Amino acid sequence: MAAVYAQAVQTLIDELGRLPGIGPKSAQRITFHLLKLPTEDAERLANAIITAKARVRFCEQCFNVSEDELCSICADPRRDQTVLCVVEEARDIIAVERTGEFRGRYHVLMGAISPIDGVGPEQLKIRELLRRLGSDTVQEIILCTNPNVEGEATAMYLARLIKPLGLTVSRIASGLPVGGDLEYADELTLGRALEGRRIVD
Repeated sequence: MAAVYAQAVQTLIDELGRLPGIGPKSAQRITFHLLKLPTEDAERLANAIITAKARVRFCEQCFNVSEDELCSICADPRRDQTVLCVVEEARDIIAVERTGEFRGRYHVLMGAISPIDGVGPEQLKIRELLRRLGSDTVQEIILCTNPNVEGEATAMYLARLIKPLGLTVSRIASGLPVGGDLEYADELTLGRALEGRRIVD
């Protein structure tokens, strides 16, 4: 069977298809969009990727993305050092920061426990987390992992490790989204909403 696309086009489709969340159809669409771009626009995109790979690394303290040894949050003396929010990925920090409700520090695990994917505690930044908790500064840990099977397993594992250290361990509440209808909520989400109920003043 003859090749449908020129080799260079197929290679680009294949490489884009390896990115998370991009299936074969999306990879094709992005490829043909890139091919239609002026050369300088395509070069700007390519250079942005190369520059990011060359300059961006992980913060030595919390594993957030950074261009320096410490990320801007760890380097900010105004942040509350007594509260540590544990997230799965660096991108989760952006979601928490957007709320404007948290002024503490972070710790990025670089994933979640997932035996199916071969990810155990030793593949995550848990040892580094425990090292950070060895100082007297941190008093509360907020487990802000995703509300799915892997996130729950990771949160439970961390809670069992951290509670004996005498620190306050909390978990973000999960439940119904604002503007959602009860009839469309699944049992797990509605159950969580009931568990996380608060007294009305």
